[in-house]
Amino acid sequence: MSEEWLRRWEEGRTGFHRTQVHPALTRHWHNLQVSPSSGVLVPLCGKSLDMRWLAGQGYPVLGIELAPLAIEQFLADGEGEISRYRHNSFDISRQGSVELWCGDIFHFHIREAARVGSFYDRAALVALPKAARQRYAFHLAQLLPPGAKGLMVGLTRAPGDRGGPPYSVSHAEVEQLFAPNFRLEHLDDGTEEPGSRFREHTWSLVRRGPQYGAF
Repeated sequence: MSEEWLRRWEEGRTGFHRTQVHPALTRHWHNLQVSPSSGVLVPLCGKSLDMRWLAGQGYPVLGIELAPLAIEQFLADGEGEISRYRHNSFDISRQGSVELWCGDIFHFHIREAARVGSFYDRAALVALPKAARQRYAFHLAQLLPPGAKGLMVGLTRAPGDRGGPPYSVSHAEVEQLFAPNFRLEHLDDGTEEPGSRFREHTWSLVRRGPQYGAF
């Protein structure tokens, strides 16, 4: 998985990258009522413009990405000074209020996530093969404090289309993966564009915790 992901960036096979902010983010984010001081975790962030939108709304953004090329392209397209440093196994770059950690998300632990109080996942869950998705769902839960809110965009492919990434993740699988640790709400199903091989679906999640009840 890691080698294939890096090769995709090196060969420019990044058709999943959107050249505009994702409409589900602009449509639903403010309804979550995330505190302006809450750091937003963006797993497997690529060079997503969604991070700049979140930063523009006043949120500190912490993106995690395996491919160094994705991070360098994001920084090159931005404005402002870039600071760099290293922490454990991560090379970290900061531009404005966006901080990018280059490395394996499964090596990112709760001690590094102290400033994180919310998350946005448009490309992490669907980038992982089925065998890794359970691990990801559990790891994400460990990084977030009780009450943390997030927005997740999944997708389902046309019947018989088993390609990926992005991989098809059904509504039922989203619920199976995240319901043990999150309160979920299915917000909408995106419109399937002509010629598209998949249809997106959007969810809000709230991290369960003792003071929030068992739901």
